[in-house]
Amino acid sequence: MPSCSWLSALILAALTGNPSGAVASEGTERNCSLSPPYLPSTVVNTALQLQELRERMLPLNIYAYIIPGTDAHLSEYIAPRDARVAFMTGFTGSAATAVVTPTKAALWTDSRYWLQAERQMDCNWSLEQDVSVSSVAEWLISEVPPGGGIGFDPFLFSIKMHESYSISLESSGRSLKSIPANLVDQVWKERPHIPPDNLTRLPDRVIQRTWQMKVELIRNQMRDHPHQPTALLLSALDETAWLFNLRGNDIPYNPFFYSYTLITMDEIWVYLHTDRVTEEVREYLNTSCVGFLCAQLKQYETVVDDLKKYASQPDAKVWIGTEYTNYALYEIIKNQDKLVTSTYSPVLMTKAVKDETEQQLLRDAHVRDAAAVIQLLMWLEKAVPQGKETELTAAQYVNQCRSKQKDSRGPSFETISASGPNAALAHYSPTAETDRRLTADEMYLVDSGGQYLGGTTDITRTVHWGTPTAMQREAFTRVLKGNIEISRSIFPAGTRGANIEMLARRALWEVGLNYGHGTGHGVGNYFGVHEWPVGFQSNNIPFRSGMFTSIEPGYYKENDFGIRIEDVVVIVPAYTKYGSNYLTFDTVSLVPYDRKLIDISLLSSEQLLWLNKYYETIRRLMSPELDRQGLHDEKEWMLKNTEPLMESQSSASVCSSSLTLVALVIFLFHNII
Repeated sequence: MPSCSWLSALILAALTGNPSGAVASEGTERNCSLSPPYLPSTVVNTALQLQELRERMLPLNIYAYIIPGTDAHLSEYIAPRDARVAFMTGFTGSAATAVVTPTKAALWTDSRYWLQAERQMDCNWSLEQDVSVSSVAEWLISEVPPGGGIGFDPFLFSIKMHESYSISLESSGRSLKSIPANLVDQVWKERPHIPPDNLTRLPDRVIQRTWQMKVELIRNQMRDHPHQPTALLLSALDETAWLFNLRGNDIPYNPFFYSYTLITMDEIWVYLHTDRVTEEVREYLNTSCVGFLCAQLKQYETVVDDLKKYASQPDAKVWIGTEYTNYALYEIIKNQDKLVTSTYSPVLMTKAVKDETEQQLLRDAHVRDAAAVIQLLMWLEKAVPQGKETELTAAQYVNQCRSKQKDSRGPSFETISASGPNAALAHYSPTAETDRRLTADEMYLVDSGGQYLGGTTDITRTVHWGTPTAMQREAFTRVLKGNIEISRSIFPAGTRGANIEMLARRALWEVGLNYGHGTGHGVGNYFGVHEWPVGFQSNNIPFRSGMFTSIEPGYYKENDFGIRIEDVVVIVPAYTKYGSNYLTFDTVSLVPYDRKLIDISLLSSEQLLWLNKYYETIRRLMSPELDRQGLHDEKEWMLKNTEPLMESQSSASVCSSSLTLVALVIFLFHNII
């Protein structure tokens, strides 16, 4: 039976004088209006690097310099040596653009990171609460005089980004100036080196398609293309890694390595740091021969000269995916009028649909991963009331649990372990300066994932060990409703995620709540935890059977709490009464939700039925796995937390009925006496 927590909350609010129940601000954001300004300990002093950058801008006759938060492969997650925005600004979020002029410096990022930016940047930087090119361009037009040049590194600009800036700036009399020698690198005296780790090949037991099979599959798509390309250029890091079943260690949490690949019908050129290629890998790639299934290894930096040489041939036509080809390489091909384009390369499109082996490996990885997360949640339930655990110790514990699982290759991203107001930052990760003690009085959000030899995982659970407020329970339940509504939906094959994304938000919108991040993203097989082009955004491709995506609605109340529920699902055929070629989602994440936070009265009968069936699946798949690992206490915890949920009256009606009953007893008592 739901508790009457709203009554307790009302009494508490009256006693404390805090009717909103909000946690007071802890003063962790900078305040540049004070003299001297208030700067939290997490701020980085950027005066020196700004001075040195401006000195290098002066002889180039540029009035501004744009610093994107990516690398030459337009990656979402980047290596430490490519974290130029972080070096210049102190801000470490994954989505940002910085601009420096002779007198000003500004950073653009989206709503996920506004509070984080205020905690990390000093007063040399202004925060622009946007991430669009148009916003940056408007600011540049206001700061750069007509006729002024604006510098950029063409290897860090996407094709679309360059086009957007050019349209906005040149129409106002400002112009972009390409500077291939990156200015930030010139002032970054202790820029990290490329890791020395050797590249590794995946073992045969986790491969269904050999690299030779994949190359022939891609060549067939080149032959079938109406414009008959003679070559295909691969720029995204996961493209070369997937095509050749190779993995590296150049980017934290992502098993990638710096690389390009150029494929023709007769030859294969792979551009990488050749000193890290072992004899075993050389033999595996057939590097000692010359032929249509022999990979010729070339030094990473030579891709520019080789591409110029190839594109100069009279009959050459080079196919690129415009989403991940940088402007520097695009311009080489474009200037010789040899372009064949698509938004995504055939490698990314093919990789998006997992083969049977990949699907099973991902499912198996999520079973083992769930065992680790169940260990964490059971441990926290016991340990938090003792008052010794923190956000950091919780993150360390789940990483430790994952490390003991079969084929573990470490976390798939930095664990988001966030309590109370920290959880209101959608992508917060604890540090020594921000670490908070976990208590039974606050919400706790843990978003974590693992890399396994055959699969990548990503799961978020939000819990409360004490008595949540009525608003927290309602917000959590509405987030859960959104998760369930997408998960149980049936749709025609070829439907885009953007067309059903609002199902995740509808229950929140009904009461004026929302969230400021995407609803889901693709997931790889021992690859990036965010794998394009699958997901629910407007530029994601239509759903097909065999694709994997996350579903992760949320809600965040600033300086108070955050909620996110994230599961990974696979798209599978749906069998309908009349139609054919319909799809639905099958959830492969296998960790129960916090029962204490679920207001069953807000769930429809269909949603409750889905939830109970999901719990049956968890029991069926996790019971033997927890037994196999000897996690008997964890199994009992799992069984307890997956007991069927029964329909009941709402908290309000139960409490109202209780009050009515009390009034009736009092009335009868007085009348009888």
